[in-house]
Amino acid sequence: MPVLVAQIAPQRSTQYAALADALAPHELQLSALSPLLAGITPVCMGGQDYLRLELTAMPDARQMQELGALAMTSAFFELRNQIDADDGPWLRPVDTGFQAAFPTDMVMARRYRGKTNELFTRFLLNIARYSSAFAAEPWRELRVFDPLAGGGTTLFSALVLGAHVAGVEKDAQDVQTTAAFIEQYAREEGIACQVKEERLKKVGRRWWFELGKVEPRRCLLTLGDTLQSAQLLAGFKKPHLIVGDLPYGIQHHGKLEALLRQTLPLWTSLLMPGGAMALAWDATRFPREDMIALAQQALPAQCVILNAPPYNALMHRVDRVIKRRDVLCVGPATPKGAQP
Repeated sequence: MPVLVAQIAPQRSTQYAALADALAPHELQLSALSPLLAGITPVCMGGQDYLRLELTAMPDARQMQELGALAMTSAFFELRNQIDADDGPWLRPVDTGFQAAFPTDMVMARRYRGKTNELFTRFLLNIARYSSAFAAEPWRELRVFDPLAGGGTTLFSALVLGAHVAGVEKDAQDVQTTAAFIEQYAREEGIACQVKEERLKKVGRRWWFELGKVEPRRCLLTLGDTLQSAQLLAGFKKPHLIVGDLPYGIQHHGKLEALLRQTLPLWTSLLMPGGAMALAWDATRFPREDMIALAQQALPAQCVILNAPPYNALMHRVDRVIKRRDVLCVGPATPKGAQP
């Protein structure tokens, strides 16, 4: 039985290291490797945390490229117990062949207060894709929408993967500084960038970016209310995926409930048929069972709340304030990677 070893993504702080340890097995379970997985076991070798992956067969080239796009693992190795007469374990590095569409530091270079961890954002993007009918489609064929874009971490993470992106944000400073960052970053990195700014009467403002020369990626950045997402996204084809980080620091979750009752039907109406949505929220004061109940009331009948393993095991600690962050996944049906 072939065995691969996945290195847990190294983190700058211990709290995020714990996050990667908690979420890496679930991301792998839902990934393109899922049909080949016979078992996942945490192991420690040389003081480094790994996941031992027992497989029914070695991944093909497409599956290996998919592994290179994962968030919570950083490298893969083939495990050998012996080489010639020398006892192991020996790890042989495996090249996944994954190529980012833009430099990966595009995500890290954009700094702002309240920014979500970059690898967690990529994790959300991956989980949304695995939960959709487009899990086998390459990122370059997909469109991602963040209805609460903040400073743009979701947009930049999806661009790096190769998707077209759109975001809505009501904070003018966040939007303007993000637009300025895109132009400055593209200029400094020698990335072709075309920009067009528009004003939408009684709705807001938008910036259209085309980034790159070969198969340019489209980025739509909009200033306005997420309740007007349909108008703000006019001209941007229906997204395949919706990914967002819901507001933190809300003392009374009634405000969050009111937001979701209005926006969940709207956001899902914008999705391509077969699309999926992944939303992160602070479950410290708003438990998962309450979120599921609200979503069941607010979502249209064709949307399925994914709550079977591993979707119901994505809760994790962020810091002393956000002791429990969770992920709500909504898709067209239970994907192959999830257990029934």
